[in-house]
Amino acid sequence: MQMRWDPFRDFDRLAGEAFGAARTPALMPMDCLRSGEEFLVRFDMPGIEPDTLDVSAENNTLTVRGQRHRHDPDDAVYLVSERPTGSYSRQLVLGDGVDVDAISAEYTDGVLTLHIPVAPQAKPRKIEIGRAEAGRKALTDQQGDQQADKHLVDA
Repeated sequence: MQMRWDPFRDFDRLAGEAFGAARTPALMPMDCLRSGEEFLVRFDMPGIEPDTLDVSAENNTLTVRGQRHRHDPDDAVYLVSERPTGSYSRQLVLGDGVDVDAISAEYTDGVLTLHIPVAPQAKPRKIEIGRAEAGRKALTDQQGDQQADKHLVDA
């Protein structure tokens, strides 16, 4: 499984560290791991309303989308506003070794978990090693007569 590299995100991170800017948490941080016959991808998406979540796969690209809205009183005045809102999207490029048609997802306690099974053709297989019988030829004595079976040798 491959993941898309975003050079601008890394550039922003490096610039922020170089100029002493405060680090902000990444939107939709994720973990990806392989466990047995499947990949698990977990996205931290606290505050995302489940009905705004969308997971789709097209041309080996998996896209995760969600939205977080503010539900504030009309007369609210912010003193501090650090929690981002709006639409979030993240894409992963999937390799040929996954079964895109069998991906499943669950959203619990602000964590979206995707179960991506390894495709049957990508699973390791045991290859049986057969024993071929070597060709045999009979030894002949000096007179050209074939000797008994006990004198057969491998070719």
